[in-house]
Amino acid sequence: MNSHLKKRDSFSSKLGFILSCVGSAVGMGNIWLFPYRVGQYGGATFLIPYTIFMIILGYSGVVGEMAFGRAMRTGPVGAFEKALEIRKIKGGSYLGMIPLLGCLLIAIGYSVVVGWIIKFIAGSITGSLFKEDSTLYFESSAKSFSSIPWHLAALILTFIIMIFGVSRGIEKLNKIVMPAFFAMFLILAVYISFNPKASYGYSYLFNLDFNSLANPKVWISALGQAFFSLSLAGSGTIIYGSYLSEEEDVVFCAKNVVVFSLLSSLLAALVIIPAAFSYGLENELQSGPPLMFITMPIIFRSLPMGQLISIIFFIAVLFAAITSLVNLFEAPIEVLETQFNLSRTKSVMIIAAIAILCGIFIEDANVVGNWMDILSVYVVPLGALLAGIMFFWVCGKDFARNQAQIGRNKPIGKWFEPLTRYVFIGLILLVYILNIVLN
Repeated sequence: MNSHLKKRDSFSSKLGFILSCVGSAVGMGNIWLFPYRVGQYGGATFLIPYTIFMIILGYSGVVGEMAFGRAMRTGPVGAFEKALEIRKIKGGSYLGMIPLLGCLLIAIGYSVVVGWIIKFIAGSITGSLFKEDSTLYFESSAKSFSSIPWHLAALILTFIIMIFGVSRGIEKLNKIVMPAFFAMFLILAVYISFNPKASYGYSYLFNLDFNSLANPKVWISALGQAFFSLSLAGSGTIIYGSYLSEEEDVVFCAKNVVVFSLLSSLLAALVIIPAAFSYGLENELQSGPPLMFITMPIIFRSLPMGQLISIIFFIAVLFAAITSLVNLFEAPIEVLETQFNLSRTKSVMIIAAIAILCGIFIEDANVVGNWMDILSVYVVPLGALLAGIMFFWVCGKDFARNQAQIGRNKPIGKWFEPLTRYVFIGLILLVYILNIVLN
């Protein structure tokens, strides 16, 4: 595989880059997994360690992957290859295939879920979502070969956006969709707040139990959730960083990604948790994926203007999901462009064909669930670990600091090396081992 020197597309503004990174980070993990974890471990008891880990990972992992991508001007395959070349070692591109394949396979599974979301939007608009039992409606959508039209709609929408490239496709999408996502969830949060029983949800969300805070499982789950929320996988953030100008401050950009990812999680919780308490469904907060596809439609049926609220909710969820899906598919598309000299359109078409041919065989909820679990436990953390080792250790501490310093007026403090080389790498190893041991 050989890199070529043709001019690469890039982000046209700092705002576009930040919103695109926020879009890649804000996804299903923020909307259903965070409220689920809050329901599992209890309000502020989970929120406090989650916030701490988000800040730590933002100032280490997110900064590192952004700076690594920008330094190498390519995705994980090319970046890993260049990193090992610094040490006069060959074969880095093969290691780079690990996060790349993880990214592609996660995207294939994720596209199935996006198809379900589009079906639920259509069901909300037509009213069919409210005419039958929510469990039966979801089960009929999540059987083998039962969601092909919706699944294809998700992929077609995604790849049409991606054909336009970075500045005219990905950046424009996120500049429109991300503000709309936050506006929609803010509207929903305000609407839910007028329910008389919503206060029970707020009490639960902001309750702090010091005894539970001492439970190691709370901290372990908060750490895993923070990795998931920030989309640290050694791929997506690297590829977006490779399109970033050297005039931009990656530390500032990473800080904004952390802030907006935290806000999205909190907004989702401010909608879902009070709504569940309002209708006596607080026990369903721990139901996992069914929380969004089964429990929320039950709640919408009971709400005044429930059909309109359902439409707004699932469109907002689609906005979060589609921006993440675009990021996941961008890494393999970039490899075909830079390593094989293919045009943007041909690269998109090849990845689209792979996604369709593989995806239609995993539409069953149990199959796609196992698919995503295996990748999330074994492949994604490994990709993040390899990227961290490559940038902070293989390239050298001075290289990492110098690259993170580009575009920044204020010198990075002495915290940088200990936080990135030891704390961050140590936390990835911890997540990786505990994911396997504790499942």
